[in-house]
Amino acid sequence: MSDSRACPAVLIAAPASGQGKTTVTAALARLHRNLGRRVRVFKCGPDFLDPMILERASGAPVYQLDMWMIGEAESRRLLWQAAGEADLILIEGVMGLFDGTPSSADLARHFGVPVLAVIDGTAMAQTFGALALGLARYQPDLPFAGVLANRVGSLRHAQLLEGSLSEGLRWYGGLSRERGIELPSRHLGLVQASELNDLDARLDAAAQALGDSCDAALPPAVTFSSPQPLAVTQSLAGVRIGVARDEAFAFLYGANLDLLRAQGAELVFFSPLHDAELPAVDSLYLPGGYPELHHQALAANASMLAAIRQHHAQGKPLLAECGGMLYLLDGLTDVDGQRAELLGLLPGEASMQKRLAALALQAVELPEGTLRGHTYHHSLTTTEHAPIARGLSPNGGRGNEAVYRLGRLTASYVHFYFPSSPEAAAALLRP
Repeated sequence: MSDSRACPAVLIAAPASGQGKTTVTAALARLHRNLGRRVRVFKCGPDFLDPMILERASGAPVYQLDMWMIGEAESRRLLWQAAGEADLILIEGVMGLFDGTPSSADLARHFGVPVLAVIDGTAMAQTFGALALGLARYQPDLPFAGVLANRVGSLRHAQLLEGSLSEGLRWYGGLSRERGIELPSRHLGLVQASELNDLDARLDAAAQALGDSCDAALPPAVTFSSPQPLAVTQSLAGVRIGVARDEAFAFLYGANLDLLRAQGAELVFFSPLHDAELPAVDSLYLPGGYPELHHQALAANASMLAAIRQHHAQGKPLLAECGGMLYLLDGLTDVDGQRAELLGLLPGEASMQKRLAALALQAVELPEGTLRGHTYHHSLTTTEHAPIARGLSPNGGRGNEAVYRLGRLTASYVHFYFPSSPEAAAALLRP
């Protein structure tokens, strides 16, 4: 018997990156939350920073959706689950609406979620309508909800933008370009939510500004069919996994942590920055983050360095991703040329670049199985240690990231999405 669920839903997209999708999505989430509605937000594609902001805005966990990395079945399960507990589902797109394979438009079409196009109205008037019409009609079978203007200069400016819309395109309002609403960013994207002392004030201001320009009506309901459950075994029963989580290491998929717990693991969070010693654990998981902003403090925490070296010397599992891998190297040099000596478990050096060094989805065939994930970094690493595997990007872009192994240590620039192969993920962390 079918157990389909219906819930109002909309996918927030844009013509390109940098149009303010996250600010608008967060404003919508906080607006509806402040009206007493239960809001669930998702993020298209591999991203860690946007979900941190969106979790604060909505008051609920934020998970990724993607037709390749997460997969159709798991994306369906997450949406169906959310539809059973929410009054509104918001999905923030990635890059431009039609960019990438698969794109945000592909996901919207597959699940029947209408697209709300966010267009930066800065220095624009009637051309706004042409852009909106192009987004709405470029793919005739794409469900389309309407248009929202971002960075509007004045009431008159908003009226010009709204008046440019044609063919029945719905106006969802405009968000002012006032300071105190926009979210600050750095080289990997937005600044982490925990670093913004005024984040809630920004979110409330954005919600108020948006509410003043639209009626806050819910979009039409979308029906999500019942999914196949994710097959999970208790393959990590009784295993204690130490997970690094602090200002330097915070890039964690909630779905990864959920899966490890579902497999029976006990997760113990610790801080390589602030803690003097490791908790009593069987395995270590060092995720990505911003070690380059804290490399001197990481280097100064000698007792933690010694504890992690001892963990590795005892032959215990250690999985390090991106920033976590940089922590394993002999040294890390920031963009100002300041070097810090780190763990020295993976022989080599890393140096930060002012430009993006790699961005690609990845599939990596490991001895434990094939895991999917993504890579996104501004550093370059040199090591003479031979990799055991290399990633392959479905889009053919700059990828082919190396995966290194020394004993039970596995390290790579790739951020793995564990549910893409639950048993492979468990094998990397099982003693």
